[in-house]
Amino acid sequence: MHQALYRKWRPQSFSDVCGQDHITSILRYEVENGKTSHAYLFCGSRGTGKTTCAKILARAVNCEHPSGGDPCGECQSCKSAASGACIDIIEMDAASNNGVDDIRQIRDEVEYLPAELKYKVYIIDEVHMLSPSAFNALLKTLEEPPPHVIFILATTELQKIPATILSRCQRFDFRRIGSDVIAARLEYIAKNENIALDHEAAFMLARLAQGGMRDAISLLELCSGENRPVTPEVVEEIAGTGGRDSVISILNAVCDRDYDTIFGEIDKMFMSSRDLTVFWQDIIAFYRDMLVAKTTRNAREYLDLTEKQYAELTEVSARFSAETLICHAKLLDSSLESMRKASSKRLVAEMTLVRMCDERFSTSPEALLSRIAALEDRVKSGNFAPAKPRTSEPEQSAGNRAPEAPAQSAPESADAPAQTSPASGTPAPESPATDRSDAPPVKKEYRQLPYWAEFVEKCTERDGMLGSLMRETAKGFTVNTDSFIHIRTNNLMAQQVITRFFATLLEVLNSFEDGRIDRDLVKLEYVPEKKTDRSDAIEELARSSGLSDSLES
Repeated sequence: MHQALYRKWRPQSFSDVCGQDHITSILRYEVENGKTSHAYLFCGSRGTGKTTCAKILARAVNCEHPSGGDPCGECQSCKSAASGACIDIIEMDAASNNGVDDIRQIRDEVEYLPAELKYKVYIIDEVHMLSPSAFNALLKTLEEPPPHVIFILATTELQKIPATILSRCQRFDFRRIGSDVIAARLEYIAKNENIALDHEAAFMLARLAQGGMRDAISLLELCSGENRPVTPEVVEEIAGTGGRDSVISILNAVCDRDYDTIFGEIDKMFMSSRDLTVFWQDIIAFYRDMLVAKTTRNAREYLDLTEKQYAELTEVSARFSAETLICHAKLLDSSLESMRKASSKRLVAEMTLVRMCDERFSTSPEALLSRIAALEDRVKSGNFAPAKPRTSEPEQSAGNRAPEAPAQSAPESADAPAQTSPASGTPAPESPATDRSDAPPVKKEYRQLPYWAEFVEKCTERDGMLGSLMRETAKGFTVNTDSFIHIRTNNLMAQQVITRFFATLLEVLNSFEDGRIDRDLVKLEYVPEKKTDRSDAIEELARSSGLSDSLES
């Protein structure tokens, strides 16, 4: 009968246990010097060696000729314990035997001497599943057991163990095993099992196991099916992950606002029937690594990455600010919970990635901090140009094309005639006077929008930055003519920022104009502030007071 690899390669001595030297060294010392405790508590995540060390300790304390604290494996006691037929080593699963009656049975049995070994050892796995009554029944026996009895408790959820139990046991915390240690063990097993295992694939399996040796060995056995070489491509196919290249492609697309790549990658995942939840966890893990690389000085100490992977990580993380990474990580984490409950994981993934492309789609504090950080970077660099569109949309039609505001343009001449009708957008008929070279110029009349205050308030509700700029430069900002709605400002930076928020401004404007305003009917203008000389001021004062006619006469 075939035996699973994780059972076949279970360590038989403390020296074979990987990644838990801080525990095995103490246990070997206690066995070698006869200082074993009456009760042990092994706690830690799954697959880290708790049950394995419990089995080794049970054999070591009963071994007739221990070698450096390890069981010899040759004596009768070791052979009896290894066979699984020894009645003095009792393994109990507390998940299915969690009642008070099960513990009472143990309490009655401990009074009897071992049948064939030196110690009677009770290994209680998943001990946190015991009921409160069962814990109370175990308490007194655990505190003062007979000298021939040893209890070994194992759990993955330490917080569920009562403090009265913890205080009566010698506690050992099993750590997650490092990826390099797991990868080395997998390569050793693959070599002895004649499995062709690529080094990169071994590292990928170790990362997927998340510190658990048993999970890593099980994945190795799964990927080596059909006696084929285990390569990174095979691991991606079997484990259902999208691969590191797909993660990097997605993140670069988010930074570039390349929606075609985003939807293309998600569609590829969906059509290949890969688990989007697993791929999502890969993205979250990558964001964690980027945050570590962005905020720490010695990032390599906290990252289980090869040289190539670390170089890729630093290249991508350089494109994001720390505030943006935190904002995106929160979005990814919340969407992971939604993805597990939603009927369409694909929709949740696509919506989240689109929101990550533009923080304006989110009103969370993290999104606002990310936008502020981006604005601060632009101020420091002196680049006040509007953000370059980063979408791969086809060229817009003339009727829907946003107006391009020049970086610095002179104010529109007051003598220029109206070009377009505001209602239809068609060229207005020219007056006969315009055909004569000696015709007097037609002067434009500008007037402020009647709903200006409400317009500024509504802009503020949609976007705080836009509303703030509108409010601060309200006097010279927006005027209306018979042909166009002009947005004029003497602040060059304000004109450039408004260009970026043009779609929002047009939407708010149409809420007052009943949707009649087209893009081509709105003009953005930068009008430099012009000083009026003394004579012009006197003339203007005289004209406004009605004294100009009397002066001429």
